[in-house]
Amino acid sequence: MNEQRNPHAESVLRLADAMVKTALWPGVATVVVGAIVATVLVGWAGLFGALIGGVIAFGSSLATLWMMRKSSGMEPMAVMAVSLGGYIFKLLVLLGVMTALGGIDALHRESLAFTMLAVILVWAAAEVIAFRRTKIPTIIPDGSK
Repeated sequence: MNEQRNPHAESVLRLADAMVKTALWPGVATVVVGAIVATVLVGWAGLFGALIGGVIAFGSSLATLWMMRKSSGMEPMAVMAVSLGGYIFKLLVLLGVMTALGGIDALHRESLAFTMLAVILVWAAAEVIAFRRTKIPTIIPDGSK
């Protein structure tokens, strides 16, 4: 069977690959720095809070890349709808997780929050860098004539 090539899906998948390669190590470094700073300033509760915040931020960031991969074969407008819906869903999940973890005494709330925020910001910046470096045409011709 002759499967038709989807240049839009190829672009989205190539971009997702570039984003994870660019963001992975800066994200890990941010978690490590957050854990060290939180441990020095707060102690064990800071370490646990920073590590949990880092794991949550990594999960959130990887969920974005997973959504990109799963929606890559859709029409571009559908991909944008999935993106926006996924973003809103992730914000609600993060709010729920932060609320649920807020009352646990073994976790330092600020260490969790600041590490999570730092990782999300570093990851997002790395994704922007990956997007700018990845040569993806803005207009992808249909190819059918």
